Amino acid sequence: MSNGKHEHLQIKLAISGAAETGHCGIDAYDKGIALGREIATRGAVLINGATTGFPLWAAMGAKEKGGTTVGFSPANSEKEHIEQYNLPVEYLDLIIYTGFGFPGRDLIMTRSADAVLFGCGRIGTIHEFTIAFEDRKPIGIFEADWETDEEIKAILEKGHRENDKIIFDSDPGRLVERVMDLVRQDRVNRASFRFEPQPAQTPPGAALQA
Repeated sequence: MSNGKHEHLQIKLAISGAAETGHCGIDAYDKGIALGREIATRGAVLINGATTGFPLWAAMGAKEKGGTTVGFSPANSEKEHIEQYNLPVEYLDLIIYTGFGFPGRDLIMTRSADAVLFGCGRIGTIHEFTIAFEDRKPIGIFEADWETDEEIKAILEKGHRENDKIIFDSDPGRLVERVMDLVRQDRVNRASFRFEPQPAQTPPGAALQA
């Protein structure tokens, strides 16, 4: 059983995708579930925007495998999250209420992750991709029958900016593993930075005053 000392070393993978999924294809649900399962199976934490659709399906898959899920809400409270934004609270172990609306939520969620995985999406997904790209985050693009992967390819081709931290793959397990490998390459080698509690020091002159 973990004592919590090194739980911060768990890789945090954000899921970006459409909340409304009518354009995503008939197998998008199964693919979202599969992606979440692969994240949990590998011991990573799944992060999403505490929303419906593809990110929710991925969280469902992660919870099936006993994974940890964290949602970042655009609302400033659970009440606002449910009543104003009409968003779910299910399949999330923890919800962080950012209070910054959808654009601010996107920024906080993306920057809180070690890497971002993209499924079927719309304009909000492209917004999160742009943040991850500019922050040089490892990025995984889930290739499938939807158009999002091709749209991102077109953006990259016309953007004329190289980025060696973007992976395209149609296999969810392989995609997750390859992205996690990129994250590990970016990690600080903790071997030379071990923290050891130090004994309390007696201030100079304290012994003379006693």
